[in-house]
Amino acid sequence: MTSAAYLPFVIQAVLAAAITGGVIAASHLFGQRAHGSKIKDSAYECGVPAEGVIHTRFSVKFYLTALLFMLFDLEVVILIPWTFIYREFLAANISILGPIMFFLGVLILGLIYEIKKGALQWEK
Repeated sequence: MTSAAYLPFVIQAVLAAAITGGVIAASHLFGQRAHGSKIKDSAYECGVPAEGVIHTRFSVKFYLTALLFMLFDLEVVILIPWTFIYREFLAANISILGPIMFFLGVLILGLIYEIKKGALQWEK
């Protein structure tokens, strides 16, 4: 491969780094904490000073829901690229339907297990 093949990746990486750096710099330059306001050493959210207990405890259900979301969100990260390259594998007579069906089967078994254990029920 020539170095020109990597040009789109390099452009995207430089743009991502520039935008990230710009947002962080703008936050430090123009943010509420930068101007020496009285909220500099306190918890800050949406411009309203916090009242009462700042650090509340969350139920384990919130973390469980977040982990389940991440688990089933990752399947999209696998399945979307698979849909784009499926035709190329089919043209090369390489069957990838079996491994993907195995992957989906494991996810479906995991979902059935979660339903039976009641992990998706908010009120118990």
